[in-house]
Amino acid sequence: MKDEAGAITYSMRCRVFWKCIGPVLCCLATTSLSAQEKAVVGIKVFPPAVRLDSARDFQTIIVQATREDSVTEDVTRAAKMAFKNPECATLERIEGDAGLSIRLSPKQDGDTVLVITYGEHQAELPVSVQSAAKEPPLSFRLDVMPVFARAGCNMGSCHGAARGKDGFRLSLFGFDPAGDYHRLTREMPGRRINLGNPEGSLVVQKAVGAVAHTGGKRFEKDSELADRLIRWITAGAQDDPNAGKDIPKLQAVDLYPPTTLLEGEQATQQLVAVARFSDGTDRDVTDLVWYGSNNDASVGITSSGNAASGQRGESFVMARYDTITVGVPVVVIPKNLTFEYPESEGNTWVDDLVDTKLKSLRIAPSQVCGDETFLRRVSIDLVGLLPTQEERDAFLADKSPQKRSEYVEHLLGRKEFVDLWVMKWAEILQIRSINNIVDKKGALLYHQWLDRRIASNQPVDQMVRDLVTASGGTFENPPTNYYQAERNTLKLTENVAQAFLGMRIQCAQCHNHPFDRWTMDDYYGFAAFFAQIGRKRADDPRETIIYNSGGGGMKHPVSGQTVAPKYLGAGEAEVTNRDRREAVAEWLVSPENPFFAKRIANLVWTHFLGRGIVHEPDDFRVSNPPVNGPLLDALASHLVKSKWDFRELVREIVNSKTYQRACDTNDTNVLDNSNFSHSAVRRIRAEVLLDILAQVTETKNKFPGLPEGARAVQVADGRTSTYFLTTFGRATREEVCSCAVSMDPSLSQALHLLNGDVGNQRIQKGGVIDRWIKEGRPDTEIIDELFVRCYGRFPQERERVETLVAVQAGTGRKQSLEDVFWALLNSPEFIFNH
Repeated sequence: MKDEAGAITYSMRCRVFWKCIGPVLCCLATTSLSAQEKAVVGIKVFPPAVRLDSARDFQTIIVQATREDSVTEDVTRAAKMAFKNPECATLERIEGDAGLSIRLSPKQDGDTVLVITYGEHQAELPVSVQSAAKEPPLSFRLDVMPVFARAGCNMGSCHGAARGKDGFRLSLFGFDPAGDYHRLTREMPGRRINLGNPEGSLVVQKAVGAVAHTGGKRFEKDSELADRLIRWITAGAQDDPNAGKDIPKLQAVDLYPPTTLLEGEQATQQLVAVARFSDGTDRDVTDLVWYGSNNDASVGITSSGNAASGQRGESFVMARYDTITVGVPVVVIPKNLTFEYPESEGNTWVDDLVDTKLKSLRIAPSQVCGDETFLRRVSIDLVGLLPTQEERDAFLADKSPQKRSEYVEHLLGRKEFVDLWVMKWAEILQIRSINNIVDKKGALLYHQWLDRRIASNQPVDQMVRDLVTASGGTFENPPTNYYQAERNTLKLTENVAQAFLGMRIQCAQCHNHPFDRWTMDDYYGFAAFFAQIGRKRADDPRETIIYNSGGGGMKHPVSGQTVAPKYLGAGEAEVTNRDRREAVAEWLVSPENPFFAKRIANLVWTHFLGRGIVHEPDDFRVSNPPVNGPLLDALASHLVKSKWDFRELVREIVNSKTYQRACDTNDTNVLDNSNFSHSAVRRIRAEVLLDILAQVTETKNKFPGLPEGARAVQVADGRTSTYFLTTFGRATREEVCSCAVSMDPSLSQALHLLNGDVGNQRIQKGGVIDRWIKEGRPDTEIIDELFVRCYGRFPQERERVETLVAVQAGTGRKQSLEDVFWALLNSPEFIFNH
């Protein structure tokens, strides 16, 4: 009764307080309802189901609450928990590095349900217990090697280095378990592993800091990591039966919670990792994975998996266990943020997906750019040229609401659009002549083959299939030059993966990839598809014939065994009595391959938005996730549904408001450089910039093997270049990497524009100013024309007045006007697309 009376009194006081004082506080409040305490709308428990398989098994759980404003909170400690059947499992509260954690352990076989209550919300967690009385022996591969990985012992900076460290070597990231076991137990017998005194074993003493260790203390003496290592040695430090071939294989790692939205600084969320194996079992590996964050400023992560918020932004938090790296997104927003998303009409499905992500980040997009800006931007992006005066006048005079999409259709039908994308694909396919390997004629025919495919709008999947399966002479069937330009099988394998799948698998040649799923088995299995490519001379000594030799294989450098062809992320291929390249080509472009369509979609998106959904566009990996996964999936799906119509994908992107956003930012998106809330200011690439310089100065380019007036984007051979193109970063096509095209501004570029032949010499040679003076045009008209020609806009009044004053104060009218022309060509507004 006393408690009830107290509660009633408290309740009455609250009512009086809000009746008398509440209105005053509401008037003084400076934050909206969004800044006040938000109600919880639901809770979730992770993992969503628990299976305990032995007496030693356990599972850490977390409870996440979601508020009405979508902010999440870790309420594991505050939640109440009880088993419906407490005979099967127990609930333990464990103090660790991350603080208090909740752990489920088995008692006896059976099924039960853990009921979790937080406030008015409730969730249920099914728990299954099997073999509760059985304690299996510790496994070297499943229990001991993860300790070395978690402690960082097998990293490249430690014992995983090529020569090891301080006389002890482990395989980098554990790619060679058999070798690790041998070096650990057979080298220096009685010291690294002391069966008579497990705790005194050198491998334990150094790890816990009991003796001098270059790597320092790796974990505490009373930690679970030390206990696991000591128990394995106590049991005889045995290897797994049959060299580990009989132990269950790791199939996947699940990281929970799948999404997190934290508010303010120092908000925390504990993560839980669960490994799943081929025999149907799973295990809690929360304390065994390596954690990392790709944006420490926004989200920091401890070695125990506790994520803490920092400044506003988004991070992808990763967890690596054995050969698998997984990750989850964590978003951080400011505390007490008042935000209202500016809804707009006329959005495309592209915009809807972009807007959904921006809403979750509490970012408002910039407004759509004006007609002049759009016209210049889309012309540069689609045809690599500026709009002419006539095109500009017609576009601005057009009052149709569909004029932008109609102009896009006009540009898509121009030959210059084809030239631009032939150049981009030529970089990916490395079209270039190579002394005594790829003849200039072969490179030219290869380029012409590509030009015909893109001009005819051949489906991308068919073009790639024809390329990968190409056989015959390098003159007779030009795409065979792809196999002549790179004759090293392993390098060719890496090029195929990077060009058509967007994957940089180079690391897996020597060891399992540290930040992706690819192992050495995956690498050499994929390389086996290209191990039977034959080459022989044709009648013309400049030509080479590419054919299927039908013999030869790929040996694994660790096991020494011949590896069967295996698709990346899939099973082995059936290649009996067929060219292996036919099998891999079918898989590359098939719906079963989840990588190809995303790679092409991301490539196109990067061209028009200046940054990939996955950035760099050829660096797809688990630790470099898409900033907007649903958007990338939708673009890839659209490409497939359109039957690989490349122009249709371009059309959808360019007609979106996302592409047409202004570069100007607002308070919410000023720091956003990855979620496409505003247009990016992009330096115009080398070939396009040279063509535009020729266009505005009315001069002609001259390149070897091409007629005078040819455009730089039409140069077929990657070895053909000029000082300007080299200085501004034209790709030599020696590498597939997107980084081969340099878009970074430099001092050399500025100096060349200021003093090179692209400035004054072109202005004088083109005679534009001379012609206008002879036509009797006044200075103001010439100034306006120069601004329109270079910037796509008329000068502002201040610019017009100041420029006119400078011209009239000059030593000569022609020279002064040419100086204005020169200044505009050297300005950032001309050199950058915006």
